[in-house]
Amino acid sequence: MGRKKNQKKEDSTFSRLEKICLRCISLILALVVFSLLSAVIALFKISNNSMPDGESPGFGESLNILLMGVDIGDVNQVENESIKRTDTLMILNYNPTTKNVNLVSIPRDTLININGSNYKINAAYALGGYSRLETEVENLLDININYLVRIDYNAFREFIDAIGGVEMTIENNMYYDDEGQNLHINFKAGETVKLDGKKAEEFFRWRKNNDGTGLATGDLGRIENQQKFIAKVVKKCKNPFIIFRIPSILNAFADNIETNIPAYKVVGYGLKFLIHSSNMNMSTITGDLKMIGGQSYVVFNKSYNSDIINSLGENAIPSEKSEVNYDARIKVLNGTNINGLAGKVKEKLVANGYTNIDVDNTIETEKSVILSNDSSIAKKIKKVVDVSKIDEKEDKVEYSDYDVIIIIGNNYDDKF
Repeated sequence: MGRKKNQKKEDSTFSRLEKICLRCISLILALVVFSLLSAVIALFKISNNSMPDGESPGFGESLNILLMGVDIGDVNQVENESIKRTDTLMILNYNPTTKNVNLVSIPRDTLININGSNYKINAAYALGGYSRLETEVENLLDININYLVRIDYNAFREFIDAIGGVEMTIENNMYYDDEGQNLHINFKAGETVKLDGKKAEEFFRWRKNNDGTGLATGDLGRIENQQKFIAKVVKKCKNPFIIFRIPSILNAFADNIETNIPAYKVVGYGLKFLIHSSNMNMSTITGDLKMIGGQSYVVFNKSYNSDIINSLGENAIPSEKSEVNYDARIKVLNGTNINGLAGKVKEKLVANGYTNIDVDNTIETEKSVILSNDSSIAKKIKKVVDVSKIDEKEDKVEYSDYDVIIIIGNNYDDKF
């Protein structure tokens, strides 16, 4: 009799524990579902209004995402986008063959030449927007950029707060003030600090002190600090409980980020980078430090950076692999109300060696596009005419005699 009572008591206890476990599991699942739904809502708030269309990599091709950290310029004119410069410039790469993730930093003092004038690459965005910056990076490294992500420091601060901050050991005395940008940095070498969003921004941006002392290598030293910080962020994001912070993370980005990555791909790409982050390689392109016209530049040298360029994988376009088909049959169609625009595009093509070009008008269209069934030549022409979107050539009678159709839309009228 006593044995039966004990058995009933044990069964009752087990039943209660089972119910508690089921409730806990249900609660966790509800939290996960809520987190994912909140994440989806946040994703569709992310803006891409002013960016050129992205280009999804083909099967087996590497994915290259250009990351831009844009400064605030003059705090009294924050509405003026033209004053902003890219304070931080990186390429985030995933190679599906090697499963490697590469993060390549580009020094902001890297020399570029636009219409015969010298500039630092961090000025490209202010000079010509996203398309100009994308083109300059592609030309510099002989790669294709698939997507763009622009992050301002509001997004950066809110993201670090959303993941709960990052602990860093400070290696240098950091004392710097910039009243114009309301930036005040104060860290002591040797201390370990839990960096919230505001403090993380200060650490991320520092390269010299008020008295001129600081990193001997200037911006290159700053990049090294940034990469150490990013490694800490990646490590923190690999904690499985980060899933419950996803809504906060995406909400941090929603109002302060622009990207042309389709919303439905953002989480997939993010998980891919995170899963393979143990295979992450961080590097910085190098060059010769030179003074030109009283300005200091990093003069890119391709021979110094062959390993980095090769690491970017299938998106690289080495000239030795395929000759440019300068005899390709090209038709340029003017889809704007600007007279002579197709002719000006033809002039650019002729100046770059292309010889078989016709021009004509077409119905007015908003976006420019290159249509071709030969992706190799389309990618080369893309770099000449500054049209970011590539698509397959439609099966139309009027297109049948041409290898490439270039349709110039209204978003192209500021290129000349």
